[in-house]
Amino acid sequence: MVCRQCPRNCGAERGETVSGGVCAMPSLPVVARAALHFWEEPPISGTRGSGTVFFSGCPLGCVFCQNSSISQEGYGKSVTIERLREIFQELITQGAHNINLVTPTHYTHAVLEALSVSLPIPVVWNTGGYERVETLRKLEGKVQIYLPDLKYLDPDRARRYSAAPDYPEAAIAAIREMVRQTGPCVFDEEGILRRGVIIRHLLLPGGLGQAKAVMDWVAEQFEPGTVRFSLMSQYVPLGRAAEYPEINRRLRRSEIRSAQEYMAALHLSGYIQGEEAASGEYVPDFDFTGV
Repeated sequence: MVCRQCPRNCGAERGETVSGGVCAMPSLPVVARAALHFWEEPPISGTRGSGTVFFSGCPLGCVFCQNSSISQEGYGKSVTIERLREIFQELITQGAHNINLVTPTHYTHAVLEALSVSLPIPVVWNTGGYERVETLRKLEGKVQIYLPDLKYLDPDRARRYSAAPDYPEAAIAAIREMVRQTGPCVFDEEGILRRGVIIRHLLLPGGLGQAKAVMDWVAEQFEPGTVRFSLMSQYVPLGRAAEYPEINRRLRRSEIRSAQEYMAALHLSGYIQGEEAASGEYVPDFDFTGV
């Protein structure tokens, strides 16, 4: 296949088992873990867990990625479309509140095929936010919940840490399309999200100004209650962060507190991680569980 699914638009030839493109992945899905996951936002994880499928490869390649072993080092197991369908059904049988697809963008073609028959629970598109609107439109009706990052609004930071100066423009357009598709957040009687968008932002060391800019944008763009905002404080210097001195440290309490206070002042509805989240415990074991 000639791949143009993400904003890299690289046009790479990706064979079933032959890797290619910026994501360095074949066309058949490569998966590192499929299991119930309890570390997402409360209305995603709920009480029974989110049926999370961790795909390998990524269109972004952020230098601080906590999942770099699968996102950038190619670790994972190739599965057929039929096996992917079976994985979804196995997670449903285990009681998952939803099917949570982590970093699925470069496998959009495969996911669409696997979802040719609708599932009885919502599908979550869990993404770094670097999406093409044209690709997202193909998902309309197949995906009920979008869980995008909004990492940066500063092209220079996006260039330095993700080699993607167009990230702000792409992510903003993508989030607007996601909200168009889902409409305002809808919860069931147990408080589990059935439809809608949760926008995530990972607070980086020295990134308080950027976090405030992101929160300002969300508050200005969407009427109260339309989306939920998730302020994440789980950053630890993983991946290649040691090569970037300014982010090669943990978050300061003052940074976390200031970001939380700013979110409260804007009256943004959503979720806040405390400083206790900054530990390696949030990195799953990529041991082919459920694959």
